[in-house]
Parts: sequence; C-alpha cells; structure tokens
Amino acid sequence: MAIFGAIADDFTGATDLAGLLARSGAKVSLRIGVPEDGESDAPFEVVALKIRTAPVSEAVSEALTALDWLKGTGAERFFWKYCSTFDSTAEGNIGPVSEALMAALGAERTVYCPAFPENGRSVFMGNLFVGQQPLAESPMKDHPLTPMRDSNLMRLLGPQVTREVGLVDRLTVARGAEALAEALAKAPAHVVVDAVADADLEIIARAGRDMALMTGGSALAMPLPALYREAGLLDDSAREATVPQVGPGAVVLSGSCSAMTRAQVAAYAGPAFKLDPLVLAAEGHGAASNWLAKQDMGKAPIVYATAEPQAVRRAQSELGTARAGEVVEEALAALAVQARDQGARRIVVAGGETSGAVTQALGVTRLDVGREIAPGVPWCGCVSGGEEIALALKSGNFGAESFFSDALGMLA
Repeated sequence: MAIFGAIADDFTGATDLAGLLARSGAKVSLRIGVPEDGESDAPFEVVALKIRTAPVSEAVSEALTALDWLKGTGAERFFWKYCSTFDSTAEGNIGPVSEALMAALGAERTVYCPAFPENGRSVFMGNLFVGQQPLAESPMKDHPLTPMRDSNLMRLLGPQVTREVGLVDRLTVARGAEALAEALAKAPAHVVVDAVADADLEIIARAGRDMALMTGGSALAMPLPALYREAGLLDDSAREATVPQVGPGAVVLSGSCSAMTRAQVAAYAGPAFKLDPLVLAAEGHGAASNWLAKQDMGKAPIVYATAEPQAVRRAQSELGTARAGEVVEEALAALAVQARDQGARRIVVAGGETSGAVTQALGVTRLDVGREIAPGVPWCGCVSGGEEIALALKSGNFGAESFFSDALGMLA
C-alpha cells in the first residue's frame, strides 16, 4: 500500500525522482503511464507521463487520471514533479496541472521549488539558476521545445495560473521549518520558495510534508522518506539499490540537444550513426536501420540526433518545431526495438521526449529502480518483448561528459 504518490511530466523526470527516493532504501515503484490495476506493493509510487509539451487540456486530463489511480493505492500525500529547469511553454503545463491537482485534492496552496543543488540548480529571490548562470542565460535558452527566456519563476508561473503567485525567500527558509510553515500559511495559493542548498530543501520538505500537494524538482522530495520514518508512516527497513542483471549487448540512443548531451556524444567512443531530421522526414530511418543491423551489440553503438542549436533551428524552420522532434522520436523508438531484437539488453537513452518514445515503443509498463549512475539517473530493470532489460533514461543536462561510458561500465 502506497503512502506517497508522485506524477512526473516526462519519463526522465520520473526516473530522476524515483532514483532520489530510492536512496532512502525504501521500495519505489515507477509506472510508465497510468496502470490498469490499482494494486501497489511499494510505499512510494511514481507515475511517468509524457505531458510536458502536450496541449493543456490533455496534460490536465492525464494528470487527474494518474491522481485517481494513486489515490486508489492508498496514497495520501502527493507530489507534482517537473524539470529542475522549470521547462514549460507560455501556457503551461506546470501551472494548469498544479491548479487541477489542487482543486481535486482541496488544497488551498502549494509550493514550487525546482532547485536541485547537487546538479547545480538553485532558486534565489525567485530566480532560477543553472550553475552560476540565470536560467535565461544558460543553454536552456536554446531548448528546441521549451526555450526558457526568463529566469524569474513568478513571471513564468503567473500567466499559467488563475490565482495569485507569491514568494517565500531564502531569508525565511534559513529561519527553519517552523518559521517557514508560518510564512506558508499566510502565503497566496502558488508559492515559489527559494533553495540554494540541500539543507534548504530539507527545511521546505519538513515545513510542507503535511500539505496535500507539493510541487517541484526531484530533490525537494528526497528528504520525505526520512521525514515519513520520523513520523511513523514508514518502517525502518531499507534495501540496498542494485543494478539490473542482464545480458551484455548494449545501445545508446540520444535525441537530446542539450549542451551536456552534446559533450557526452562527442566523448563517446563507440560506433556512431548521426540522424538528420530532414533526411528522416524525406526518406525515413531506413539508412540508420541498415547501419544498426550490421553492428555488434557487444560494442555498444550509438545512434544520435544530438546537434548544435543552429542545426536544430534549421530543421525546425523547414519541418516545423513539432514535426522536427517527432521524426527523431519515431526513428529512435523504432531503432530501440530493433536493437533489443538484435540482443541489446542495456539501453541508455538521452532526452526526456526521446525516453518517452523509446519506453513506450519497448512496451515497458513498470520499472524497478536501481543504483544511480549519476545524480538523478538510475539504472532501472524492466521487461520488454519477454526479455529482461536495463534502461537508463537521462535528462539532457544530467551526468558528466563520460556518462554513456560510465553507465555501461557500471553493468560490465
């Protein structure tokens, strides 16, 4: 029976959250889409949706369906997880989904805190920083689907919601959980909360642990298992996170065009094939499929559409933003199935939209969360096509330059 239910707006974000919760030693169940049954054997349930850039009405509908399922597992505390770079369009979907969940839960207010200090994300005076750069000056300004051109979370959130947006700043957080709880009780419906260090997140989690709904990046939820143990809601049993035990074949699939993923692709030494969205739109992915068919899965080939911002803009200009992304997702999803059928049992995927497309194509419905490769990126075990496989779903900006080799080396 679950005590905590989370809804994530993309698949890499869901594995990120699940991996941080699993650090506590508690069992974490990660569902791909809303399950058909209502059974749960884990205290922490995470539902991965693919709604970050979906139409607002669709995103809200899917999130409410997930909430209903989570309620059915027994969960009474809920979390809406979005990216630590607050990825969103001008319309949403962070704010609209939050308001819909609040209404369904009868919540008067909720907090917003995408900070993830371990990965260089911090919020100060309501402004989001990526490392030492304001969000709008970071590589996120060139994101192909959700370019972030403002660093101020109140200005970003305001147009997405119907009720007042406010701020509780770092000075209040530094006074401790009791002072923060008092400030939250007087705050408007949508409250951005500063955090620049893990200690701040623990204070925010402690102050808000009894709220019907909290929202934020994965790191805000990380202190919750310890707080639930402290409150007697979670037993003291813990298990060590392990890595999936699967066959040796491997493939790397990268659709992300983030600055870090570009560096990771450049650093990877395996056989490589680069996808071109314009070629995919005109000719399909046959050339990539033929190339992959000749590869030894033991050498872990990589297929990637990762490109510099100017190349992405050129493809979007000719194909349209949505279509440029769709042709890449469709190709990498089909190639993932082909690689599995050729013997790949270790599949590393870079990019949130790509991870969603690949996971759905593989027919995966549940992931067992294992050991982290890098902060927020665990290896996960699952079944696809009757085969046990290991999946690593990496958000574009996460991991070191050696991430792909590090991931595969962990399972060597």
